[in-house]
Parts: sequence; C-alpha cells; structure tokens
Amino acid sequence: MNDSKSRHPLTWVPSLYFAEGLPLWVVLIVAGVMFKSMGVSNQEIGHWTGILVLAWAFKPLWSPLLETSNNKRFFVVLFQMIGGVALGLIALTLQFSNTIAVVVALLGVIALASATHDIAADGLYIASLSTKQQTMFAGWQGAFYNASKFVISGGLVVLAGDLQTKMKLPAEQAWSIIFAIMSVGLIAIAIYHLWALPANPQSNTAPTTIKEGFATLREVIVDFFRKPGVWMGILFILLFRAGEAQVSTIAPLFLLDSPAAGGLGLTTAQVGWAYGAAGTIAFIAGSIVGGYFAGWLGLRRSMVFLIIGMNLPNLAFFFLSSAMPSDLTIITAAIFIENFGFGFGFVGLILYMMQVLSVGKYQTAHYAFGTGFMALGLVLFRTFSGDIQAALGYKNFFLWVIISAIPVLILSLRIVPEPKDESIDSEAITTTEPVKAAS
Repeated sequence: MNDSKSRHPLTWVPSLYFAEGLPLWVVLIVAGVMFKSMGVSNQEIGHWTGILVLAWAFKPLWSPLLETSNNKRFFVVLFQMIGGVALGLIALTLQFSNTIAVVVALLGVIALASATHDIAADGLYIASLSTKQQTMFAGWQGAFYNASKFVISGGLVVLAGDLQTKMKLPAEQAWSIIFAIMSVGLIAIAIYHLWALPANPQSNTAPTTIKEGFATLREVIVDFFRKPGVWMGILFILLFRAGEAQVSTIAPLFLLDSPAAGGLGLTTAQVGWAYGAAGTIAFIAGSIVGGYFAGWLGLRRSMVFLIIGMNLPNLAFFFLSSAMPSDLTIITAAIFIENFGFGFGFVGLILYMMQVLSVGKYQTAHYAFGTGFMALGLVLFRTFSGDIQAALGYKNFFLWVIISAIPVLILSLRIVPEPKDESIDSEAITTTEPVKAAS
C-alpha cells in the first residue's frame, strides 16, 4: 500500500466524493419518487424520508468515535461496501409484495452507513492532502459530489420512468433494476478504492478503545466550543448559504408557476432539463474554477470574491422575473449563470470549514460539526423562503436574496485568517494532529 501515497489526488478525490453523494440522493430523490410510483401517500413519504435524513443531521454526535482508528481508509471502503450491499438487498426485496417497511429499514441502513462514510471520507481527504492541495481539489470534491445527483436525477430516475411507461414494467420491478444498478456501481467504486485511496497518515494520539472514544466525544465537544471566535464562525456558516438556500427552493417554483401568478409557466420537463443538465454542468464547472481560483489567490483574499460570485448571479432570476422571457434559451442561460456562481462560491464554505473551523487535534470531528451547522442553516432559510416570497412577490424576493447575502460578506472580512502554511507537502504529514491549517 505504500505506493498509494504517491498517487495523484485526481485518481481518488472524484470517485470518493461521487460515492459520498450517491446514497444521499438515493434517500432525498429516489426514495420519494419510488414510493410515489408505488402508491404511497405524500404524508408517509414525508415522514419516512424526513426520519432518514436525520442520520446526516446528527452524524457529528458519533464522528469522534472514528478518532479511535488511524485507518480511515478502511472505514471509507467498509461503509461503501455496506451501502452497496444494502442497495442490492432493496433490489431483491422489491421483488416481493408488501415489503415497504423492509425497504424503509434498508434505506435507514444506507443513511447511517453513508453519514458515517462521510466522516471518514472527509477525514481522509483532510489528513492526506496539504493545505494547498485541499484548496486546489476542493472544486473537484464538490463537482463530483453533485455529479452523483445528476446521475441519479438526470439518469436513473428517468430510466425508471421509461421502464414503467415504455417497457410496461410494474413499478416494483422497474425500481428493483435501478437499485441493482446502483448497488453494482457503489460496490465497484469500493473495490476500486482498495487500490486508489491513499494510505492514511498515522497518529500516536488517537484513542484506541471504544471507552476512550466516548471519553473523546466529550473532549471533542468542549474543544470545539473553546475555539477562539467559534460562535462567529458558526454564525458565518449558518449565514453563508442564506441566499442560495432561498433561491434553490423558490426558483423552480417560479419557473413552474403560471404567468398570471408571476411565474414563467415552464413544463416540468423543461425545468428538469434546464436544472438537471445545464444547471449541473454549470455547478461542476463553477466548483472546479472556484477551487483553482482559491488555490491561486489564497482563502483570505479569495473569500470576498467567492461570496460575491455565489450571490451576485442570483440577479439572473431578478432579470427573469422582470423581463418574463418565453425563450427557453434565455431562461436556461440564466439558470446556467446562477448555478455556475453557486458552484464557484460554495468552495469558500468548504474551505472555511476545512482550513479554519476544523483546525486542531480533532479535525475530522470538528469538520463534521461544521457540516452539521451548514445543514442547519440550509434548513432554516429553506423553511422560511416560501413565506418571504409570498409576502414580497417573485421580483422583490429575488432582490431580497441578494440583500440577505450582505451579512456573511461583512463577516468574511473579520473571521477568515491567512492559513499559517499553504505549502506543506502531504508526504510530510505523519499524524492526524495537523501541522497546517486543516481543510
């Protein structure tokens, strides 16, 4: 395994984060569409999928337990295998009748395995790359995480529909095929990672027993909230996606709503193509450009530009709500611009959590805390976006979205320090106690 240390990050970063994203979209997208096609009520779908998402919301609570092992590489492969097997069991279970409860239970296994995999995967990324490398490849990280969403929503869900409508397969059989494809894919990635993933840097300070791991949990929490400026950092994370969270919720509704209601009156297929194809490509391109931009300029100097780049393109929707164009090319171009900006700026949040918030002894656990607060901010702004839009109307709402980005822009001028060393080579890292600003 020694030669794995010298492998280029592009041999494993894209596949690692594709595997990290796939199970999440299975729960968020596939499960709901599948249950709906099987005649399950909206209320039940909402209850079940909502409960499943709790795995990602609460993953920081058990993230310190992974500090008991120096070999996060092992856990990455293990939980990819578990997820792949669970997907295969769902494919098998769907062949039988009255098995929805079993499918939900297996989706729970997938959710827990995926959430735990996220912790190990992010920890491996942090420990294996220098600060400079973390910055450079953050764009690839976000790009392939979202590429898995494109494969799910733009490919497999469409295939499931075709199997039912064109080949006249029952919903259960059609979805069984889809889950079998996903199972084979995730297991294949896990096997590939046995070769591709870097050997994890070793630590002499990690706890070695479960008892020590639980003791570590308390220490991790205390250590996190004793960080200088941690509350400002949490506020920064909560506010970072204020604009994007609202746009991502309301924009599709604006596109679908009738012109009489202030919308553009597009069909579901048109919205799906615009967001699923053009939007995804734009986000991936923006993520890659944003990663290299931050690597070139440095986190401190690039953060303001990343935040502006993430939020200013939302003016594209203000233009759409003002001009009310009917040309799908113009509408798609606006969506492309908005998603490119989102991908470009989102790199800033990832790097802040990696290189500022998680620096210290428990970098993996503290990064997981950061992603938990990020999810909380996303939920908060999505929850109230509909109320704000109803009060302001579409046109003024999209202006409000721009204004709501101002607080995080001001905060960024105060809380983002220069990393102490952006030139440390990953070969020099020998412990999980970072000698650099952890990513």
